Amino acid sequence: MSLNVSSEHLRDFVYDIFKTAGLSDEDSYTVADSLVAANLRGVDSHGVTRVPIYMKRLKEGAINPTPDIKIMQESDGVLLVDGDDGMGQIVSREAMRLGIAKAKKSGGVHIGVTRSSHFGAGAYFVKRGVEEDLITFAMSNAPSTMAPWGGIQPYFGTNPYAYGVPAGRYDPIILDMATSVVARGKIIMAAQNGQDIPEGWAIDQNGKPTTNSQDALDGSVLPFGGPKGYGISLMIDIMSGVLTGAGFGPHINNIYGDYDQPQNVGHFFQLIDVQQFMPAQMYKQRIDQMIEEIKSSPAAEGVEEVLVPGEIENRTEKTRLENGIDLGEDVYKGLKQVGKEYGLNIEGYVSLNKTI
Repeated sequence: MSLNVSSEHLRDFVYDIFKTAGLSDEDSYTVADSLVAANLRGVDSHGVTRVPIYMKRLKEGAINPTPDIKIMQESDGVLLVDGDDGMGQIVSREAMRLGIAKAKKSGGVHIGVTRSSHFGAGAYFVKRGVEEDLITFAMSNAPSTMAPWGGIQPYFGTNPYAYGVPAGRYDPIILDMATSVVARGKIIMAAQNGQDIPEGWAIDQNGKPTTNSQDALDGSVLPFGGPKGYGISLMIDIMSGVLTGAGFGPHINNIYGDYDQPQNVGHFFQLIDVQQFMPAQMYKQRIDQMIEEIKSSPAAEGVEEVLVPGEIENRTEKTRLENGIDLGEDVYKGLKQVGKEYGLNIEGYVSLNKTI
């Protein structure tokens, strides 16, 4: 069964859900907006499917609903931010707000974040920087789900990496990816739906390749590009975890367990003001030229079009803004259940167009 909802109605419902958990108006909107934004871009594994687990962690005290976010260290080009165990979206919004102001003044800034939690889709934050004509990088570590290359015991998380590049006449170039072959959230969704996964995504507990989604969750996801993805994931963990003072490797608590313990996730952002290198208009003309040249390059056999990072997601967003977001039956049931627990009926917010 497919359940189609408008992004505005879905955002309103999720906003009210987080209000019941004690989040402020602004914070509730930030979390709701970030989750729905992921659904709009087609990254459903990081969308509203996360609402039940976020609410459980808030209810159990593993996430602080009203964090006192503070600057721990500061210089002209560096910020170290203590998230006070708040929601990753809220902590990252504040870190980016501070960083954007500093980057505009100094030309660039490195932002480390400690004592945070799962921050959702990195694209949400790099878009904030891009809107200010800042080339923006975002990365985060995560609980152990991926073995080091050649091993079978998980040590690293899927450690996402994202960047955003401002453009002129074109949409910005935005890459948002896990350092695993696939985001673990997709395997979780497959397990929830009783579906198998493609070969090459994961290994089981014995290090054997598996297509069983539950065996994959019990085992280890695989890094993209073999040792190359492993190397990048390692560096992300160093920057996000070791350097910031946050947890790293197996020292990050599991979002789907350890409900009485904060995750202590770390993030790392880098913002670069293009205006410090050349006039922004000139830079954007050069990026537009690059995009045009890439787009006009001959496509390989069987490929309809050469794309730049973010194009598929931008097109998905435009389609879903117009036609609504299809929620799978399990995601809808999860939202309905969590709403019921807090006295909110999702069907009072949205008109659901149900199709079999």
